[in-house]
Amino acid sequence: MNYQNILSSTNNGITKITINRPNKLNALNRDTIQELHEAFDDANNSSDTKVIIITGSGEKAFVAGADISEFADFDVKQGGKLAAKGQELLFDFVEHLSTPVIAAINGFALGGGLELAMACHFRIASINAKMGLPEVSLGVIPGYGGTQRLPQLVGKGRAMEMVMTAGMIDANQALEYGLVNHVTSEDELIALAEKIAGKIMRNSSVAIKGAIKAINANYKDGVDGYKTEIKQFGKCFGTEDFKEGTTAFLEKRKADFPGK
Repeated sequence: MNYQNILSSTNNGITKITINRPNKLNALNRDTIQELHEAFDDANNSSDTKVIIITGSGEKAFVAGADISEFADFDVKQGGKLAAKGQELLFDFVEHLSTPVIAAINGFALGGGLELAMACHFRIASINAKMGLPEVSLGVIPGYGGTQRLPQLVGKGRAMEMVMTAGMIDANQALEYGLVNHVTSEDELIALAEKIAGKIMRNSSVAIKGAIKAINANYKDGVDGYKTEIKQFGKCFGTEDFKEGTTAFLEKRKADFPGK
């Protein structure tokens, strides 16, 4: 598929999606959000994709935020629709994909950019990365899940401070907070993401899909995460991957998972 604002390519089981608006510091506008939805959906439904990596083009930014010019004149109703549509189309959509998604944060991840990174299953960052939710400095609050996901990742107190001050933290502080899993050089960022993806791909994609559902259930109101875990655990016993994994273990060989 031809995109105007992103790039997408698949090699050796990894689909790399790159937000490609470097002149706008990869800011998220409506068209980019729509294209990202389509690219994630295509990758998630492709048998060729086992892991998705999302990053930004250029050296300055992962995503420097939302495109403010698109909503500066919105009223209350339009603002609510903007948040609801964006969450449905991209942020919640990414969080609940069955294919693992790694955010490779290069440079600034601010506002909607950090919210996109937090919607991914986990994050790694280059040493030059800067992260924050500066929305209150514009008279608005994070609207793409930032007030919910940031406290889950870094704790309530730290999230309150980051949101209220509209400040940025660097990569090492993000690592200390648990916002990112790893920090590396700019040159090694994608290589590290691919290395981690390689480790993921050695395992059962069916089991990973169940694990994602079970982990996410813990953060959903009204859902008993333990019951979801029990259900997903039981479902594994009916898969070809379970049969292959246990047989390989007993035969002391490496498993060759069919993904079924």
